[in-house]
Parts: sequence; structure tokens; C-alpha cells
Amino acid sequence: MTDTQNISAGRGRIQITGFDPERVTEREPLSDWTEETGTGTQSRWKRGFKRFVRNRSAMIGVIVVSIMSLLAIFSRPIEFFGFVVQPFAIAPYDPTTILYLQDPTVNVYDPPSSAHPMGIDGSGRDLFSRILYGGRYSLSIGFVVVGLTASVGLVYGGISGYYGGWVDELMMRIVDTIYAFPGIVLALIIVAILGGGYWQLVLAFSLFGWNGYARLVRGEVLKIKQNEYVLAAKALGARDRSVIFKHILPNAMPPLLVLASLSIGTVVIGVAALGFLGLGMPPGTAEWGTMLDATRETLIQGPDGQIPWWATIYPGMAIFIFVMSMNMIGDGVNDALDAQETGAGEQAGGV
Repeated sequence: MTDTQNISAGRGRIQITGFDPERVTEREPLSDWTEETGTGTQSRWKRGFKRFVRNRSAMIGVIVVSIMSLLAIFSRPIEFFGFVVQPFAIAPYDPTTILYLQDPTVNVYDPPSSAHPMGIDGSGRDLFSRILYGGRYSLSIGFVVVGLTASVGLVYGGISGYYGGWVDELMMRIVDTIYAFPGIVLALIIVAILGGGYWQLVLAFSLFGWNGYARLVRGEVLKIKQNEYVLAAKALGARDRSVIFKHILPNAMPPLLVLASLSIGTVVIGVAALGFLGLGMPPGTAEWGTMLDATRETLIQGPDGQIPWWATIYPGMAIFIFVMSMNMIGDGVNDALDAQETGAGEQAGGV
């Protein structure tokens, strides 16, 4: 082929120098979530995960929460519709068994011993078994409530921030109305109307608990929807639903995850507070706050003039350890997904 033919064949074509098409396949779909490194592009999730794993306090929190969750799951067998799905029993006694009816040597408020490491409660039940089993209520309520409220808040805040105008104004006025009432007061009202119980507590903390997530996500969406890739998706004819759920909400996830990880401990404290007030689970349930409520009369004066400190210390310690661990995890997630930190800064610090 002659030079003239080569020139003719190249007419009408645009050539871009310095463009490597193989690099494009390595990029993530959302440009805000990628960063140039010496070996290519690295997603923000991967960078955040690496920073989180290197955070010692966060990993200690993960280990503690994992151990407490496993102890709660394997404390007693689990049955669904007559089928045993978890046959193990770490707890030595059933949490509802009154031991002094079976063993005359057991008395009410027996102190900790080798047979009963955390002592006996006011009804003659093994406190160690009840704390292990009670984690099923406190921990599961915390995770279920945060999962529901974060999901609702993510969608609600995303729609409000994306459409703006009168839609945003109306939706945010609803959020402001909910904010006018303390969350614990709203939960008290719902529980007082519906009564105590597992799903009643889930509803009490979920019905209005999504407002904080909605306001946070709405603020993030207002910033993200101005980015070039969102405008490009709109210009290419993408539907609003596709733009919201594929391009905007994934980028609004980091602050939502931070708030969610910190809120789990807050929900557990709220459930324990309602249980301590006698408005949580039914009396006698092995839920940590309800266990504290059953022994609050003994905080000042116990039977025979002795205060059974173990009946209140161990349930309170379980709440404290779990909430502290979740706060450590939340701080670690915040540091790992901090938008101000970059991999380039980490590399510069490591050189």
C-alpha cells in the first residue's frame, strides 16, 4: 500500500495518543472509586479494607463481636418448624431452668463458683447460661434494626436528594418532624402501645430510626449527582432508577456504613434501657436489659443484707463489652473509608 493510500485510509479517524485501552478494563465502573497506583487502578473498597485490617483496635472489636455472636448462636440448640438447625449447646443449663428445684444445694443468689461461674440469679437460674443465651436477643435486635433502618434511609435519602425541588422539600419536612421527638421517647410510646416482645422492639426502633440515615444519604447524593459520570449517564439516556441505584447510591455508602456500625451499639443500649424499665422483653426473658430489671431491687439491699453484685455486674458487663467493641469497629470503618485519605498518601508515608 502506498503512502497516499495510507493517508486516505486514515482520513476521518480520530487518533488519541497516550491512550492505553487495556487500562480501561482495569478501572472500576465508577470513577470516584478508583485511584491510580504504581500497578494500575485500585478500588476504594480494596484500599479501605486494607486500612481496616491494619487497624488493631478495629480488629479487636471484630474478634470480640464475632466471639460473642458465636457464643450466642451456639449457646443452645436452634429449631425451625420442628427441625434442629443448630444442635450444639455451649451453655451448661437451659436459661429457664430453676435449678434449686432439681438440686437442693443450689440457693437463690448463690455467688459465682466452679459449677456456676457467674452465680445464680434471683429465680435460681444459672446466670452464665442466661447471659450466653441472652445475646441472641440483644445482638440480633441490634443487627436487624440497623439493617432495616439503613436500607430504608438509603432509598429515602437517595430519592430525596436526587429529585430535589418540592419532592426533597416534602420528604425532608417529614424527617424534620420525626427529629422533633427523641428516638427513645418514640420507642417508649410504640412499646407502651404494642406491649413488650422481640418484634415489638424491632418495630419500635425501626419505625422512625431511618431518619438519620436518610438525612446523611441525602446530603451525600446532593454532592454526588453533580459529578461528571452521573451527568454522562443522564446524557446517554439512563433512567432515573438506574442512575440512582447504579451510580449514586453506591458512592453514598461509606458514610452510611460508618453510621450503621456505630448505631448497632446504640440500639443495643436502647433495648437494654427499655428492658431495665420493664418495657422490653417479657419478665423472665434472658435479655440483658430485662435481666438487669429483675435485679434492680437488690442494687441497694440484697437478701440477708448482702448485695448480689454478680446479678447486675455480668449482664451490664456484657452490654458494655459489646457496645465498646462496636464503637471500635465503627471508628475503624470511619478511618478506612475516610474520603480525605488516599492510597497515595499511604505510599508516601511508607517510602
